[in-house]
Amino acid sequence: MTTRMTLLTDGLKNRAKLLSAGGMMALCLGTSAALVPLSVYAQNFESTQRQMLDSVVAVVNDGVIMRSELDDRIAQVEQQAQTQDGNLPPRSQLAQQVLERMVMDEIQLQMARQANLSVDDTELNRQLRSIAEANGMTLEQFADAVEADGMTLGDVREEIRREMLMRQVQQRQISQRVTVTDRDVERFLSQQPSQQGQAFIEEVRARHVLVELTPTRNEDQARARAEQARQRLQQGADFASVAREFSDDRGSAMNGGELGWVRPGQTVPAFEEAMGSLSTNQLSEPVRSQFGYHVIEVLERRRQDVTDESRREQVRQAIFQRRANEELQTWQREMREQAFVDIRL
Repeated sequence: MTTRMTLLTDGLKNRAKLLSAGGMMALCLGTSAALVPLSVYAQNFESTQRQMLDSVVAVVNDGVIMRSELDDRIAQVEQQAQTQDGNLPPRSQLAQQVLERMVMDEIQLQMARQANLSVDDTELNRQLRSIAEANGMTLEQFADAVEADGMTLGDVREEIRREMLMRQVQQRQISQRVTVTDRDVERFLSQQPSQQGQAFIEEVRARHVLVELTPTRNEDQARARAEQARQRLQQGADFASVAREFSDDRGSAMNGGELGWVRPGQTVPAFEEAMGSLSTNQLSEPVRSQFGYHVIEVLERRRQDVTDESRREQVRQAIFQRRANEELQTWQREMREQAFVDIRL
């Protein structure tokens, strides 16, 4: 898919509050502390502290994921599903799926920190406005919508920042692994219908829901979930809401499943073939690609007038994008295998 198929929710927890509990306890004891042996306070405090301390559910290299963070993420998923009448797998299976995604995010965010990457507030605000506009909302309306889903605009803003950091990491890594030669461009053009005397290229504006296969979601389960999303859409559910609930392509999900205008060669062959067979406003059956199962809807088609030079550049970018998306899966798998990950669920 396009890079847009690579951009919801993680609350950042302040673990220092727990660690400062002892100091606050000492300040609150006051003069009455002299009436009770200090050993009693020590025992009571140790018991209370053991109850208050968070637990680690995963060690990821030199970082950890806490039980409170996992519980928060699961609660948000459950809240969204409840609001949108969605079905979720059993709690234990859901926890494994959510934790695996958090592990992958943590690995990439660690790489971003090591590379001293950052996101400019101006660009972050621009991205937030773009997402709101893509959903046909003002920023205020978008804030109301995410709050209805059990989040806050601050939560979404922080998640967008994390997504942008991970995208920077992905772009840096993948750009070093993918090349497109002039021969590649010529080969692609030679396979297209002759356009002598013309300078047009066909574009499709589409949106989709992607259901990935995961260690805890097999082929049949992924297809069934994609079919469930398709049935919801056939029954008249809002596409943006279904995408936010079901889609594992978090980038496009935040944009209501929108992929924008797609040109030939920008998507993987299975997706492009299915998209090409659809009429405007028609939903596809679940379509299998190396990314999982897609439910696709074509919104518009158009012919763009382009010069030969710009067409070659567009082809070059399309080939690069397709190869980059394929390479991304390989890189993420390698990154996961190379990382030290200790799951403690």
